[in-house]
Amino acid sequence: MKKIFIYALSVLAGIAALSACTKNFEDLNRPGGNLSKEELSRDGWALMSFIQQLEDQAFPEQENTYQMNVDLIGNYCGRFMTHANPGFSNNNFQRMNAPEGWARYPFSDCTPKVASAMREIAARVDSDNAFYAWALVVRAASLLRLTDIYGPFPIGEDSKYSSQKDVYYSLLSDLDHATDILGPLVAANPALTMGDPAQDRVYGGNMGQWVRYANSLKLRMAIRMRFADPAKAKEVAEAAVSAGVITDNADNCKTNYRPNGQYKTSVEWGDSRVCADIESYMTGYNDPREGKYFSATETAGNRPYIGCPAAATITNKDAADALYSAANVSSDTDGVWLTAAEVAFCRAEGALAGWEMGGTAKNFYEKGIALSFEQWGAGSADAYIADSSSLPANYSNAAGGYGRSSYTRVSNITIAWSDSASDEVKLERIITQKWIALYPEGQEAWCEIRRTGYPKVFPLATTSVTGEDVPNRVPFDPREATNNRENYLDAVALLGGTDSYTTKLWWQR
Repeated sequence: MKKIFIYALSVLAGIAALSACTKNFEDLNRPGGNLSKEELSRDGWALMSFIQQLEDQAFPEQENTYQMNVDLIGNYCGRFMTHANPGFSNNNFQRMNAPEGWARYPFSDCTPKVASAMREIAARVDSDNAFYAWALVVRAASLLRLTDIYGPFPIGEDSKYSSQKDVYYSLLSDLDHATDILGPLVAANPALTMGDPAQDRVYGGNMGQWVRYANSLKLRMAIRMRFADPAKAKEVAEAAVSAGVITDNADNCKTNYRPNGQYKTSVEWGDSRVCADIESYMTGYNDPREGKYFSATETAGNRPYIGCPAAATITNKDAADALYSAANVSSDTDGVWLTAAEVAFCRAEGALAGWEMGGTAKNFYEKGIALSFEQWGAGSADAYIADSSSLPANYSNAAGGYGRSSYTRVSNITIAWSDSASDEVKLERIITQKWIALYPEGQEAWCEIRRTGYPKVFPLATTSVTGEDVPNRVPFDPREATNNRENYLDAVALLGGTDSYTTKLWWQR
């Protein structure tokens, strides 16, 4: 009898838990959000588990996923971090000769997890359901990361590749579909929360924030395709801003995954150290965010924060870790993936291009800097914004350091906005400050360097196998040439060049 009583209590507790996790689901029982109570009791927890699976790929903080999909690729190629591990010195993405296992990892690890989670959600709810719409937003973030690494990408259930332009158009269509469903629900109930808030590590199930994120993701994509498809980019950007993008740091896209991925790679493992490029810009600008981003070096040097030249040949990890700055991050720091500052800089560039962004390029440029200072608790940005004389610093290596001993600055761009400057100088100014504010999201930093050529970066300390300083992409999973040969050949044709690091992506042209 005692066992039966305990079992009954367990069942009641489970029902209570399911009821708690379905708070506000009544608001969804309408076209565009038709989820019955029976479905909730059966699938509520499952749906949230698959949403979380999607989030873990879109915002990859798990230590191995973070290192392979973010740190070794975007953080290094975007010149935020570089390697301090001797085992990474000879073959890496900076030198454009990374091991095959590294090159295929984002494709082979992330793609099936995203596809399986989306498949499970689609099996439980219809495509006009609010949960499905939410999943589309998170899936779009994952696939955007992947196509911006490789170029053409398989986005359907089969193994056939789509051109990068078609991938972008498809993801934008998905985001439109998602916001068409979620937008009216949020308009009717601005406090709408779906699922168990604890299972959504990004926004705690707050659909208003997810809608603003979706619109901001559209704006990010529009800016990316600005030069390749200007008419479509303008249309998408203006619609996104009109619908409502992120404007405050309270809505920044962050995940509270523990432990923080960069903490593992830079602090605990010591595999990554700050790159000379970002240190040069921030040191030269006397940027008060520098101490928020980086830790002081363990070995006394001529300045507190010292970066390592990109692709330096490291021979002693302990020595490199002591000579160069680590990321200033703890195990419980939130991972940052899209911010109000980035959105403001996107709007600044859009305004520069003549798009209707709701303000001028100058307004949004200065707002982007101020929002970044606020985000990092760096005090007032007024003096920094008004600085018309500071330049990126000439780089000098740490005593006994690795790679080149010095670099002369490669840019003479200053901080203060000048309406009389040429559009090209204005663009360099916007992108340089955007790049600094993007930290620690290295994938976006790498995209900006590839897309605009800004910020200007130092030559590699060890020459790449191609002779170039920044890769344009990562080659496809080499196993595709055997296991999926026909589709692989189609993908190379869609790429419009060789399957190599040097072939440019669609939005670079």
